[in-house]
Amino acid sequence: MKRETTQVVIVGGGPNGIAMAHYMGHHGIECVVLELAEGILPYPRAVGMDDEALRVLQGIGIADIAIRDMICDVPLRYYNARGVCFAEVKPTVAEYGWPMRNIFMQQLLEGTLREALPRHTSVDLRLGHEMLDLSQNEEGVTLQVKGADGEPYELHAQYVVGADGGRSCVRKKLGIELLGMTHPRKWVVVDVTNDSLDAPYTALHADPERPFVCIYLPYRQRRWEFMLKEGEDEAKMCEEATIRRLIRGHIGDAVDALEIVRIRAYTHNSRVAARFVEGRVALVGDAAHISPPWAGQGLNSGLRDVANLAWKLVAVLKGRAAPEIIASYDIERRGHATDLIGLADNMGAVLGLTNPLMAGVRDWLFQAVNTVDNLRSHLLEFKFKPKATIIKGLVYHEREELREGDLVGQLFVQPCVEDAERNKRRLDEVLGDSYAVLGYRVNPTAELSDATKAYWARWNTRFIQVNRSRSGSRNQPLSADGVISVEDVDNKLGNWFAKVRDCVVIVRPDRFVAAITTPERLESVLAKLQGQLS
Repeated sequence: MKRETTQVVIVGGGPNGIAMAHYMGHHGIECVVLELAEGILPYPRAVGMDDEALRVLQGIGIADIAIRDMICDVPLRYYNARGVCFAEVKPTVAEYGWPMRNIFMQQLLEGTLREALPRHTSVDLRLGHEMLDLSQNEEGVTLQVKGADGEPYELHAQYVVGADGGRSCVRKKLGIELLGMTHPRKWVVVDVTNDSLDAPYTALHADPERPFVCIYLPYRQRRWEFMLKEGEDEAKMCEEATIRRLIRGHIGDAVDALEIVRIRAYTHNSRVAARFVEGRVALVGDAAHISPPWAGQGLNSGLRDVANLAWKLVAVLKGRAAPEIIASYDIERRGHATDLIGLADNMGAVLGLTNPLMAGVRDWLFQAVNTVDNLRSHLLEFKFKPKATIIKGLVYHEREELREGDLVGQLFVQPCVEDAERNKRRLDEVLGDSYAVLGYRVNPTAELSDATKAYWARWNTRFIQVNRSRSGSRNQPLSADGVISVEDVDNKLGNWFAKVRDCVVIVRPDRFVAAITTPERLESVLAKLQGQLS
């Protein structure tokens, strides 16, 4: 039997698996992707992408390409049985550098991701290859694989990432239980093209007679989703004649012009793997957690997994950090993934009420909320979405007791800054691919020892001084020795630092805040982080 060796094997070539492969390739890590399917499914599955996920794609150089196929800042509306909108989510802020609520089609994103993959010579995408079994020891992981030609071979890797979906073979081979529930009601999902309906938003119709969803998609496509009633025949409800009759009830004869791409009944699950890491194997995306669609966070959560795990794998494989840091992936990600599933469950419960009395109470409550300014803002800006916050893991909280509003462990903001050549750039372009230390109006290296500078240089850490906009002379922006100097052109960083009251922030490769401190305390804080990594 043929035997091969690589550094990382990714099982599953969907968007999460290919995004992980891009991260590996960007850092020169040898990587093999095993994907059983020969091609990309030609219809949309995931259709919603948030600003955090776009920022992850930015990290692999894909966001600016992928967003060309997206509709940005699409509102989300709730309608009652009378067709009256009783709540709207319409975010307009761009805290992380991208629009907050975007509609896309998964097959187009997957195509974009795969088309760009050949730029990484260390990545080998193998279509039609199936993982049959795996075993691991302290030295690595051995996979038994069947090639596209049907011939078996053995593949040895230092680490394996299971990105192979809800029915994950990797998870099953590891014996990891998928905990949670299966929802009793099925929904029929219908994708159509040649759409002309003037409804440029996602509409959740909370009609107790039959709740349904209508989603505006790019390129004249639209998705309809209808709840199946108890006792209804699934096969009958999936017939094209039945679907056209349901849609006709909402758009009239315009249904005749629609071309139906697919009809499929789905069972919704709310499940989380008992653990995301087992030795040298980690699970990401649906292999680790499965969410109902109502919050639109399934793929977004998977991409967050990728960002969290990828930099840690790179650090270990390049000898910068101890293998033990891989375990922090489970500590940092499982709680937030679970919280987002809870959000989806709650949104689904609001949508899916079939008792007219309860639905009326719900509508009244939302109308009441919509008259209170701060609650309306909470809805409009999507603030009810749980924020990823790292309490335990590779972060350092200087205070033992966490205070409300503490920003350590949260995703750092991404405004635009101006570099020394007066080019306006998104902040992440300045932060680079590894750790970054930013000082607001101070040189963050001023109090550091040569030994500390040498250690963080091995991480390719960037030290950055942020200055106020136009604070230098007209032809000579302010600069400082030994650091990158930028100007805070929109005063967004000034506002952020005003909240934390300290003037130095340490940002991880995945853009989470590792610590907040002062130049005088920075040496000791970096020593604490070094201890965590070592």
